[in-house]
Amino acid sequence: MDRLIGARLVGVDLGARRIGLAVSDPSGTLAAPLTTLERSGDGAADRRAILITAREAGASRIVVGLPVGLSGSAGAAARAVVAEVEALRAEAEGSMDVVTHDERLTTVIAEQRLRDGGVRGARARARVDAAAATVILQSYLDSTT
Repeated sequence: MDRLIGARLVGVDLGARRIGLAVSDPSGTLAAPLTTLERSGDGAADRRAILITAREAGASRIVVGLPVGLSGSAGAAARAVVAEVEALRAEAEGSMDVVTHDERLTTVIAEQRLRDGGVRGARARARVDAAAATVILQSYLDSTT
């Protein structure tokens, strides 16, 4: 995998109620939380919001977390994400790469990091999706070195 030096990447954690987004630095070394989008109930509108945010961040690639089981098997959630990724690719119309990356345990890791940082309760729930997207993106960045 190429590093796309000089171009930012956006990480995405597709949740049922919220979509967490993270962004890399231009060198493709570090990921940081970007924002959380509330699901609108309209998949196309949600995909457009992801693409708008990615374009505003100057991203050339979107990395979407793929929720595979601990055994590596793809269940219903993974199949739903793959379908959403295909629709996101179509919506991007070739203007941006859209790839998936294994997201096993990212929410657990994100929640633990927030707790370790003293973020609890409603504040933690509001931040966990962007934090999970950050874990996904950082894992992807680390795997490309």
